[in-house]
Amino acid sequence: MKFVDEYRREEDARKLIAAIHRLVTKPWTIMEVCGGQTHTILKSGIDRLLPPEVTVVHGPGCPVCVTPLELIDKAIALARMPRIIFTSFGDMLRVPGSDGDLLSVKAQGGDVRMVYSPLDALRLAQKNPEREIVFFAVGFETTAPANAMAIWQARQMGLKNFSVLCAQVRVPPAIELILNDPHNKVQGFIAAGHVCTVMGYWEYEPIAEKYRVPIVVTGFEPLDLLQGIYMVLRALEEGRWGVENQYVRSVRREGNLQAQRLMGEVFQICDRQWRGIGLVRGGGLCLKPEFSEFDAERRFGLQGITVSESPVCIAGDILQGKKKPYDCPAFGRDCTPEHPLGAPMVSSEGACAAYYQYGRER
Repeated sequence: MKFVDEYRREEDARKLIAAIHRLVTKPWTIMEVCGGQTHTILKSGIDRLLPPEVTVVHGPGCPVCVTPLELIDKAIALARMPRIIFTSFGDMLRVPGSDGDLLSVKAQGGDVRMVYSPLDALRLAQKNPEREIVFFAVGFETTAPANAMAIWQARQMGLKNFSVLCAQVRVPPAIELILNDPHNKVQGFIAAGHVCTVMGYWEYEPIAEKYRVPIVVTGFEPLDLLQGIYMVLRALEEGRWGVENQYVRSVRREGNLQAQRLMGEVFQICDRQWRGIGLVRGGGLCLKPEFSEFDAERRFGLQGITVSESPVCIAGDILQGKKKPYDCPAFGRDCTPEHPLGAPMVSSEGACAAYYQYGRER
């Protein structure tokens, strides 16, 4: 299979692993930001093939995991309203809120529907003019262009029954938050290739310069990850910092300018709460005032929501690379994919789900 098999060849992987072992002379801690990369690392066993001096920790790059509890609770409140058809990607349906999840609302009679694209929600709005259609706009910069397109088209079509519960987040401010933490141990980053396909990597250059860290834009196949890890370690060993691009087959420095223009037309940068992490300055995308008619929070007056997080779940520490999933006392016992306490165990990109699925224990 072209563009897949060539990035999974065992012989090439062995060569890269051997090169990494020859390269490393001292302990290093590096973080892969994206949950999809976390799953590839665990599934292919890369974490077990690296030298013992190299510690790989997992970052906050799972949009389902960092969607704040307050927005989950607001989604549940919306889904319980009789005239609303609440639409969402499948991963969000089982994410626990303070009291239940969207799937349980559906089981109780709420009209909750899984969609594969925000444009599916838009079509529902066209077909059901007597109902209110709300789309849960979750994700990093990867989903923002499609969500922006849906909102832009809704205005062009004059749809009055379509709105979004906006939970868009941005990666660069989260990396800065991690680096500003006085307890931070991360010395280099694997940046998510799909985010950079949209945004490029120019946003990372001032961060790499300011904090003197290497950041390597990396793809998602095993050989991508091994090469990205090698490039980060080589920069660390040589005392270099800056941004390098392993994912050249997809990413350009400037990114997708057309997608960025569309995002900039509909969204503006805002501060946002991240689940388990807290307020991330500049860490979100919110609707511009001229698109506020499509803001579900404003349209339905969702106020007075009080949240209650699990006192056991340590998702915040896991998402910042401070702890591993198996450090959580509930991991694999009270918290499983069937009975999750936190979003990282639910999401297909969650670190806890990866450790559980691939049998990683201390």
